[in-house]
Amino acid sequence: MSTDASPGALPARAPLALRPGVPVLDVVIPVFNEEEDLGPCVHRLHAHLTRTFPYPFRITVADNASTDRTPEVAAGLALGLAEVRSTRLEEKGRGRALRTVWSRSEAPVLAYMDVDLSTDLNAVLPLVAPLISGHSDLAIGTRLARSSRVVRGAKREFVSRAYNLLLRSSLAARFSDAQCGFKAIRREVAERLLPLVEDSGWFFDTELLVLAERAGLRIHEVPVDWVDDPDSSVHLVRTAAEDLKGVWRVGRALAVGTLPLDRLARPFGDDPRDRGALPGVPRGLARQLLGFCAVGVLSTLLYLLLYSALREAAGPQGANAAALLLCAVANTAANRRLTFGVRGRARAVRHQAQGLVVFAIGLALTSGSLAALGAATAEPAHGTELAVLITANLAATVLRFLLFRAWVFPEPRDGRQGLCDGRRGPCDGRRGPSGAPGKPADPTVPTIPTTTEEGP
Repeated sequence: MSTDASPGALPARAPLALRPGVPVLDVVIPVFNEEEDLGPCVHRLHAHLTRTFPYPFRITVADNASTDRTPEVAAGLALGLAEVRSTRLEEKGRGRALRTVWSRSEAPVLAYMDVDLSTDLNAVLPLVAPLISGHSDLAIGTRLARSSRVVRGAKREFVSRAYNLLLRSSLAARFSDAQCGFKAIRREVAERLLPLVEDSGWFFDTELLVLAERAGLRIHEVPVDWVDDPDSSVHLVRTAAEDLKGVWRVGRALAVGTLPLDRLARPFGDDPRDRGALPGVPRGLARQLLGFCAVGVLSTLLYLLLYSALREAAGPQGANAAALLLCAVANTAANRRLTFGVRGRARAVRHQAQGLVVFAIGLALTSGSLAALGAATAEPAHGTELAVLITANLAATVLRFLLFRAWVFPEPRDGRQGLCDGRRGPCDGRRGPSGAPGKPADPTVPTIPTTTEEGP
């Protein structure tokens, strides 16, 4: 996977500045053999933006190596409508088309939508308003929100929901709809994010969103009204296979920490949570407690199952030691990744070694409890043993959390957590930015100051 990125960190978000002669919004329509639908689509979109969009705009038709009359239709639209441009690519791929046009565009907000215009166009302004106002970095339409109104067949509904469930379970994605053909991004974000996105086809959207979310960028979601196009040329089986390959590739890159996502981070201090903290309450404590408890519940269940399975063969003490050892390795790895947000291989062996020390302390507590029970009762019931072990494990769990937080995964002095390629930084997406310092911007009121200088 490519690891090149534009140099420099992203500036603090601010409302966009209007530059004379430069459109605020550039809407890209990727097409392949769409000679019949392209004309009506562009005219409808152009009329809607002319009537409702309060700022200068552009519509760019990106032809993906069409073999019919699509290039001629696109050229005719560009001649007939002043706000329409067309570009020709000799290779197919929606991601390739978006990368090409977005990389060349000077508009501060870049968007795209499918040629079938399945999404109701009244969602265009709500989509781009948070980007114009400086509230968000990316915006996507979602067909899976409760307030969305969607008309489509059962097969596409199942595929869409299954795909997004896969993203949530495998890549820990929190956005709700990866493949809705209705998205927008701020140009300065695209400049730094696009070099990290490797896919040039249908997985382009997903990869863009996953990397942006992991870098801590804010993704705004807009519920949309969407009507399925029965004549869509998307090949579901081939697209699904390519998406699964992309999920594996991106997941592996994130797991080994080969992506420099820290270069996409907004400056700390751009987040209101960084401007102050409650005295004596470390930042991130509540989230860490929740994560630690979730991992602890699963570890305890695994421990009890292993203990019960090994007790007959190894005896109480041997079963306790073996079960604790096996669970300790898994527990340390899970807490490292999920609770304390540490990624990559850096210091992984050291963390496991420290985790084994913590395990030894837990072993001493639980073994001592079993020894005390054995001294008090010659042949204690199995249920009594489990009750004693649960109590001892609760005490060991509290101690384990304190040791993990203070010793194994200590919080850096600047309050940031997470490892990305062995460097400290906000690589796990937990601390997304929340607007520029001062009064927060209203995402529904995209006020743009007029200036002759280039905006951020």
